[in-house]
Amino acid sequence: MTERASTDGKLQPGAPNDPVPFGKYYLLGLIARGGMAEVYRARLRPGETDNSVLSASTAKRLLAIKVMRPQLAREARFVDMFNREGQLALMLRNRCIVETVEIGRIEGRHYIAMEYIGGRDLTQVLRRCQEANQRIPVPHAVYIAARIAEGLHFAHTLSDGDGRPLNIVNRDVSPSNVRMSYDGDVKLLDFGIAQALMKFTSEIGVLKGKFSYMSPEQIRGMPLDARTDVFSTGIILHEMLTTEKLFRGDTEFALMEKVRKADVPTPSNFNRRVTPEIDAIVLRALARDVADRYQNASALAADLDALIAGYRFDPKELRQFMRQLFRKEYAKEIDETQQALESKTLDEIAAEDHQRAITAPPVDAITPSISSGPTQTAPSRARAPSA
Repeated sequence: MTERASTDGKLQPGAPNDPVPFGKYYLLGLIARGGMAEVYRARLRPGETDNSVLSASTAKRLLAIKVMRPQLAREARFVDMFNREGQLALMLRNRCIVETVEIGRIEGRHYIAMEYIGGRDLTQVLRRCQEANQRIPVPHAVYIAARIAEGLHFAHTLSDGDGRPLNIVNRDVSPSNVRMSYDGDVKLLDFGIAQALMKFTSEIGVLKGKFSYMSPEQIRGMPLDARTDVFSTGIILHEMLTTEKLFRGDTEFALMEKVRKADVPTPSNFNRRVTPEIDAIVLRALARDVADRYQNASALAADLDALIAGYRFDPKELRQFMRQLFRKEYAKEIDETQQALESKTLDEIAAEDHQRAITAPPVDAITPSISSGPTQTAPSRARAPSA
């Protein structure tokens, strides 16, 4: 059974009651569409766990399938980067990084299968806060930044099978790549794939929209290490505390100059709930000179977690915050997730029909009783159109 495409070659997104085959998966609806890829809610097709890298538990949960846009798939350099960085992403097993399940290609379409995280990215959270004229509470912001730093440190210190450091640097730590779940989880999204996109777009000179979260050394084109990700995490924390963009410019050149100079106002200038201790952490993370900055993400996470302990913060508070901030979206998410998990796939429907066919008694053995009246003919199940 092959995937179903529209006349313009795009994948049909599917729905819980109309699953679309895509290799070993069923697509159950479009989640998002961006310049790099389209993301679909999906399930593993029955029987696929035994002959793939996927675990049996994967069959019992939803996945997010990111399918590369055709125009990028035509760029051999990007496809090569995508695959190489994707292999790194498969190694990133940490509670603060979205799990990459599989990377592959189906009928010319490159894809990445990830764990499905019901929620919103941090960009959407900040935008909703602005619309509602509110801020992310200070303890929540500190906790979110600590989890970002925790995930980064895991990646920064990862080694290969021979114990050699992989020297991974994300280079694209930004609110759009931080996933906030309705259960209060904080996870870095597209870790390896973001690197591939950043490298490729750097080569072809299209980094629009990315300067706001770069470090001064990244803007200058200097060699990068883990401290550039520390700086980007500091920007995110500053913006969560203030609900304001840290670096702005009327032109890209003006914006780049702002980042190069890294003149950072203290968050407490915008938010009186920010303590001097938090100001100090933010300013150290955002030091222009890398020697004055936190030397690794673990040190940043440790200082942030020490602050959280003083607030007696419970991560359940973040779950409540997300569900209240996105009340309608959360209710819709619950409904759609339940439908997707409970829906029968084409394979399951076919298996049920086959089972009924082989277990049904012969027609001449069915004899209605005298008192039963006319025999009722059960309505036949409408079959999904073949691919």
